[in-house]
Amino acid sequence: MAAVIQLQRQFIDYTTSLYKEGYLDDQFTQLQKLQDESNPDFVVEVVSLFFEDSEKLLNNLATALQQKTVDYKQVDSHVHQFKGSSSSIGAQRVTNVCVHFRNFCEEKNLDGCLRCLQQAKHEYILVRNKLEALFRLEQQILQAGGSIPMME
Repeated sequence: MAAVIQLQRQFIDYTTSLYKEGYLDDQFTQLQKLQDESNPDFVVEVVSLFFEDSEKLLNNLATALQQKTVDYKQVDSHVHQFKGSSSSIGAQRVTNVCVHFRNFCEEKNLDGCLRCLQQAKHEYILVRNKLEALFRLEQQILQAGGSIPMME
């Protein structure tokens, strides 16, 4: 039982750090509150869909920004979609980059867009790795016979 308590403590500390460091916001908490016994994998499923969509959107953005004539409306549309999906799971730092990215789209600033694309990829990879680590920790707690602590 001591192992479970230690894992739960790790989970709380790690989750708290994700909020303090701005990787996640309250929307992630809201997502967790929607998970229950009837749908125990809800958060993992929603976040996995976010990962799939994000990979496609980042590839679409890279392709759109490499065109001879950049269609900034199309780029902005992809960024808007990425911002919405990031916001819906509480990926705060990704969402914040998208806000700046959209400003550069409006200005038709290719250098700014390319910088934001790199920053968006970077922040996406960071939050993906951190969420995957969080989900691994959840699995360890469950496999050890414990329950996942709820964050307030």
